[in-house]
Amino acid sequence: MKNLLDTHNTAVAVIGGGNVGTQFAAVSASHGYEVRMLCSRPEAFSDTLEIIDEHGKVTSGSLSLVSSDIPEVVTGADVIIVTYPAFMLEKLGQQLLPFVHEGQVIIMLPGTGGAEFAFHDLIRKGVVLSGVQRVPSVARLEEYGKRVRCEGLRSEMFLASVPRANMASICEFVAHLFGIRCTPLPNYLCVTLTPSNPILHTTRLRTLFADYKEGVVYGKNPLFYGDWSDDSSRLLLKCDEELQMICRALDKADLTSVKSLKIHYENDTVEGLTAKMRSIESLHNLGSPMVKVEGGFIPDFNSRYFKADFPYGLAIIKSFADVLHLDVPNIDDTLSWYRGLTGDQTKLTLEEHGINSASDIYDFYHF
Repeated sequence: MKNLLDTHNTAVAVIGGGNVGTQFAAVSASHGYEVRMLCSRPEAFSDTLEIIDEHGKVTSGSLSLVSSDIPEVVTGADVIIVTYPAFMLEKLGQQLLPFVHEGQVIIMLPGTGGAEFAFHDLIRKGVVLSGVQRVPSVARLEEYGKRVRCEGLRSEMFLASVPRANMASICEFVAHLFGIRCTPLPNYLCVTLTPSNPILHTTRLRTLFADYKEGVVYGKNPLFYGDWSDDSSRLLLKCDEELQMICRALDKADLTSVKSLKIHYENDTVEGLTAKMRSIESLHNLGSPMVKVEGGFIPDFNSRYFKADFPYGLAIIKSFADVLHLDVPNIDDTLSWYRGLTGDQTKLTLEEHGINSASDIYDFYHF
């Protein structure tokens, strides 16, 4: 694999012109990389993108190409950064397949949601799939195609890749972009089973809209984190423990870096976790995924919080439990709540990819 720190000879393709895609395109361009952007509205993009941090500092970089044409953007790119939600990955994988080559690096942001399944044919073709446990910061567009505000930059990121041979070089590239540490993980399972959006978003939504049915209209849009409740913390801790049970059952894999949320948020009580979630400044003012209707607000079931994190993120965790014959009642009930409420029976399972036992899991993830 080529030296990704050679900014003058490395082309970066960014797939997705939303919050995180704009952030990565801008920061890559600010370092002097050739940056190509794939988005649905290329005519709305400026030649120069800006990032504004919480202190008002502006970082900018110029794009070399903005297009809605996949082959134009990805052909010959050294790094392909993918920010699409999980429900778009299978189609994207098939669209990319004719235009990728051996040694190309794909970085998924975040890496949860089944990218290793959606991009399996690309991996067979020699592409290196990488994924991070969590995105580097909170990113919110201020103006589409021009400016993004990024707050709460992490001090460290964690990344895994399939195959694992080039992880160190890819970590160096990510660390170079953001000026923070990027630590290689032992295996991609450490990304897939990260207790982030797949249980964080889903448990919050289940408790936030527990009383919702067709015809219910809420008077306001509550803050997703700023109004976090004890009920949400209670369910989140239960699902976190069930996920940790799955990790313990996969005892041939090094999953020590799949940290419990009790460790990640430094709280092991319901009340302490609630206070912690409400206190995260960079997240505090984010609203919930809702749409405005006459008389107030209703849940936005087209949001990736619903369409990605339940049928892909949470369903994959449930599928691991099923293959390992583990009882995960809180995860199961949360997934059933979503399906009953929306009628969406979409799910990504391990069985459909030929994984029916712990041994199959180890084989698939190359242990």
